[in-house]
Amino acid sequence: MSNDIHLKISNLSVAYGGIQAVKDISIEVPKGKIVTLIGSNGAGKSTTLRTIAGVVKPKEGSIQFNGEEILGKSPDYIVTRGITLVPEGRRVFDNLTVLENLKIGAYVHKHRLEEDIEQVYRLFPRLKERAWQFAGTLSGGEQQMLAVGRALMSRPKMIMMDEPSLGLAPLIIKDIFNIIKTVNAEGITVLLIEQNANLALKIADHAYVMETGVITLEGTGAALLADESVKEAYLGKRKE
Repeated sequence: MSNDIHLKISNLSVAYGGIQAVKDISIEVPKGKIVTLIGSNGAGKSTTLRTIAGVVKPKEGSIQFNGEEILGKSPDYIVTRGITLVPEGRRVFDNLTVLENLKIGAYVHKHRLEEDIEQVYRLFPRLKERAWQFAGTLSGGEQQMLAVGRALMSRPKMIMMDEPSLGLAPLIIKDIFNIIKTVNAEGITVLLIEQNANLALKIADHAYVMETGVITLEGTGAALLADESVKEAYLGKRKE
């Protein structure tokens, strides 16, 4: 595999019972880039991320990260290789403080804990201000910052984000997308699933359209943003 390809998915198929959720897809995520996967609900996007993360076991296919086959490896092992998932719905621990949530994210890299916490606080000063607050008392946008910060504590080479803007106000969504760009500027590869296709395509280096478990279109973010079929299906007449 080329050194500039971080993640290479080949002929991946995933089934739940008799339902084929992902059908023979192939995706490449270049090192240091932002790649987005867009499509309607139920297209198989979240299943794809969960399979990469080792949470869902596929029927067949290959997932290579930096040339290593990671298909069938445990979620813990995959985190140690440098892949973290920020799940849909944020999933912070409501009854723990911001700081405690961050420390949980460092379970594979505890030897530089204070340094890593300071790095997260540098990226997200608001988390430092709220270090001793319970995560359940944070706003939706702050919880999303915490979910990203917690993922960064494992020192990922690639971060996967599942619907980071879901349920957030438009102003906060812009903050979240700035965070994604900032994380990427730190040298971390980003694989993004996002309902707001307009914003996702604007920041993506490369993009894939997924429909009913199949990749139907791919290209640069700019090319898909200008594609008439994508405009009609996913962009509508919203202005961001």
